[in-house]
Amino acid sequence: MAEVVEEEEKKSPLIKILMFVIGGVLLLVIGLGIGYFLFGGEPETDPSSEVNQIIEGKDKGLQKKKEMEEKKKETEGEDGIMKKNVKAIPEIDSYETTYFEFPGDFTTNLKGSRKFLQVSVGVSTQYDEKVMQTVDQHQLSLRSEILSTISDFTEEDIAGSDGKKKLSVKLREVLNKKLDQLKEFPGIEDVYFTAFILQ
Repeated sequence: MAEVVEEEEKKSPLIKILMFVIGGVLLLVIGLGIGYFLFGGEPETDPSSEVNQIIEGKDKGLQKKKEMEEKKKETEGEDGIMKKNVKAIPEIDSYETTYFEFPGDFTTNLKGSRKFLQVSVGVSTQYDEKVMQTVDQHQLSLRSEILSTISDFTEEDIAGSDGKKKLSVKLREVLNKKLDQLKEFPGIEDVYFTAFILQ
């Protein structure tokens, strides 16, 4: 019996030491695990980057404040009175000119003369492109109006650039009147001569 008691006494300090070591390692692992979950899950940030973010944030705040002050100066004059908000005018034209040239030449006698006039005629508008489609559609009746209007002019009437301008204005009036009679929009704004030959 004495031998059994001695064996148990020898085993018990060894078992106690093993239990303490295993318990300590287990506590260490648990502590590390809790620490990782609480503090180690986020990536480590560089303190200098945090400082830069703070400085940039302040810079952005100062920049916004300066922009607000500049806008205030723009809307207020030097004396502090509000200015009228004026919009800038765009550089490009907002209207596009559309052209149509009647095919072929117009040849007709001049009033009270043996001479005749041969012209090529074009028209333009800044209205819708549909105006030119309408001119093309009613080309036959418009050609007739052009010929009869030209035949009402004399040699003296069409002499020089003033005469050509008078003929151009008269043709515009006549063509728009005809379009109106045809229940179409009278949108011809200018009449041009691309050829003008007196024979």
